[in-house]
Amino acid sequence: MRWDIFCNVVDHFGDIGASWRLARQLHVEHGIDVRLWVDDLGTFRRLCPELDPHTRSQSVGGVGVRRWAGADTAAPDADGVGDVIVEAFGSRVPMPWMTAMAARDPKPVWINLEYLSAEDWVEGCHRLTSPHPRLPLTKHFFFPGFTAGTGGLLRERDLGLQREQALPAREPCAGNVTTVSLFGYGGPAVGALLAAWAHSTEPVLALIPESVLLADVAAFFGSAAAAVGDRFERGALSALVLPFQSQPQYDRLLWSCDCNFVRGEDSFVRAQWAERPFVWNIYPQAGGAHWAKLHAFHERYGAGLSADAAAAVREFWRQWNLKDPPAPALATAWRRFWIHRTEIEKWGREWARSQVAHGDLASNLVRFASERL
Repeated sequence: MRWDIFCNVVDHFGDIGASWRLARQLHVEHGIDVRLWVDDLGTFRRLCPELDPHTRSQSVGGVGVRRWAGADTAAPDADGVGDVIVEAFGSRVPMPWMTAMAARDPKPVWINLEYLSAEDWVEGCHRLTSPHPRLPLTKHFFFPGFTAGTGGLLRERDLGLQREQALPAREPCAGNVTTVSLFGYGGPAVGALLAAWAHSTEPVLALIPESVLLADVAAFFGSAAAAVGDRFERGALSALVLPFQSQPQYDRLLWSCDCNFVRGEDSFVRAQWAERPFVWNIYPQAGGAHWAKLHAFHERYGAGLSADAAAAVREFWRQWNLKDPPAPALATAWRRFWIHRTEIEKWGREWARSQVAHGDLASNLVRFASERL
């Protein structure tokens, strides 16, 4: 099969991060000829350094990468259209492409790959169809998710083996230093969290990849800026600024830390496969719609924890996602959360196994498309 995946790079790397993982997995594990159409190759290059952002058409790791010029993207003839067309995370195929899709015989399988959510309504919408109002085409909605009634999560076949080989067995918080990776959207909560760690009774090492929250880190330490290689100290806290992480590098960082602060969707999923305690900075939406998504996931994830641990997770995640949380409340929530670290890590391993049982998103997509070709 040949697949065309369209991805608008909106912001914060999540859309292109997941699309790139999906394209690689389809090619490597399923032998599919994949073309990934991307409208912002410059941002894409941060995740994929071997990419040339000035080349309109290239092959990277066996995946065809094409610059997508939006509505100006030239349409192929009918034979040039893939067997499967995927609109990733709100992207929309240009109308000239739709015309070429409609002229193809047989028609391609047209899939709208939706955003990840743990909300109950997702199962009811997964795999629903929507006919095009004018063309002889039908769109299929495919939802990633956390239950057997959804499309599952992105996970490479050998990810667990990679993790086992990269890190020997270890006890949580080996030694007396708590190592955390800190990745998020930034804001006043960053300074409040760093202050809590600085006043901790145990030493904390914060590993901070390049991201927008570096400005908040610099402000906390009274520095004009924070750059790669900088190391800051205050009280019990040491903070080290890391380079921007490629996807394989970021996985290894998550595996090596005692706790991972992640954001959006792509790093959020990778933190679950890391089987460590994690804290989710959900992407804020207008009208506070993100709170329903945050609470929906917590209801599923927290169901495997004791009542006290689940409440601690919920409250700390809530504080971390507030626009400007009171520093004392966030510090208290962190201490309460970290008291339960051993239970949370044990549950993290069980949670990951439960998600593996639903199958991975790429394989589920291939099966779905194959049934319709």
